[in-house]
Amino acid sequence: MRRQSPTAVYLGLELILSAAFAVSFTVTAVYFVKTVHLDPLQLVLAGTAMEATIFVCEIPTGVLADTYGRRASLVLGWAISGAAMVLVGTVPHVAAVLAGFALWGFGYTFTSGAYEAWITDEVGAARVTHVFVRGTRMGYAGALAGIGLSVSLAAWLGLGTTVAIGGGLVILCAAYAALAMPETGFRPTGEERPGWRDSLQTARRGGRLVRGHPLLLMMMAITLFAGMSSESFDRLWQAHFIRDVGLPSFFSLDDVYWFGLFEVGSMVIGLVASTVLVRRFRDRPPVALARMLLVVTVVQLAAAILFGIAGGVAFALSTYWLYRLTRGLVHPLYMGWLNRNIDDSSVRATVISMEGQADAVGQTAGGPVLGAIGNAWGIPAALLAGAAVLAPAILLYGRATRHDGLEPELEELPATAPV
Repeated sequence: MRRQSPTAVYLGLELILSAAFAVSFTVTAVYFVKTVHLDPLQLVLAGTAMEATIFVCEIPTGVLADTYGRRASLVLGWAISGAAMVLVGTVPHVAAVLAGFALWGFGYTFTSGAYEAWITDEVGAARVTHVFVRGTRMGYAGALAGIGLSVSLAAWLGLGTTVAIGGGLVILCAAYAALAMPETGFRPTGEERPGWRDSLQTARRGGRLVRGHPLLLMMMAITLFAGMSSESFDRLWQAHFIRDVGLPSFFSLDDVYWFGLFEVGSMVIGLVASTVLVRRFRDRPPVALARMLLVVTVVQLAAAILFGIAGGVAFALSTYWLYRLTRGLVHPLYMGWLNRNIDDSSVRATVISMEGQADAVGQTAGGPVLGAIGNAWGIPAALLAGAAVLAPAILLYGRATRHDGLEPELEELPATAPV
């Protein structure tokens, strides 16, 4: 297969990967609750196993991506993650779930940092926020297709098989990336045949860059609190609907159909919002990204609190959709903001991996505590505790908007750039 343009490959991967992950994750929580019979603590511990692996492996794999190449790292990571999903779906046992999520986290570390670094170096830091937001739109479209396929497969083949099929699709994405992904912007660090000394030097340079950049340090702290906060919501929202709020009784639909419909609504709302976002941030300076992140995170905190105290389906669903919308908007804005502040592209994947490790630290530290709160006082208490942890991130965003490092103007994109 002939190498394609980087933007086309990135958008295509966002579409296919989002569909593949939606096939698995639309039914994963229902599979865990109804087939594997995990309790709230075990649900959170599955995520903790993943995040602990990410914590250990995130920076080393980011260094490898900067030293040996981003495409190879991405192909390996997606192959491992897909295999992990196959394991989880085919072995309905607590130990298999924990092992599978740990393996998924290991595979994820090869893609975290490398993916964003690859597309940034291919299209340029000034344009990459626009590409990230376009990718988010493609991700929503892919997820919509994946949700429909997931619900159909679950009804036909069962929950576990559906999770495994999603993993198989991720493996196919790895094969596509190996054949189609260009890598013209990458300049390896070290010698022509780099060794462990080059990898160590790359790690040191990345660390020095972060330590010497106050705004990057602040961004790492924001990520830590955001990761800690998200763990309770990500692992418990479906259990909250099943055990506390309840699901609609009309039409006699199975739980998996209702969660599929919830996800469809979330994707449609996100697709519309991201379309507006593409136009709004085409010609804005980096400080606009930080200000928008502040506003979005405040709304996210409010939505998390309201979802935790929701007693009716309609109210819980509306606050769930609001939370998912804000979470979806944060990623492209944050990645664009982060990449604008990494002035050494040779350690870009390493620095982004440090951000990923901060997220893993937050989730690993917060997950067991929040899960224990859920076991002791109920899922709503764990959700509210997770929401409270987001407050320090809001304070840091407020400080970041006044930081001098945000003032350089963003290069204008052509007025006719596609959306």
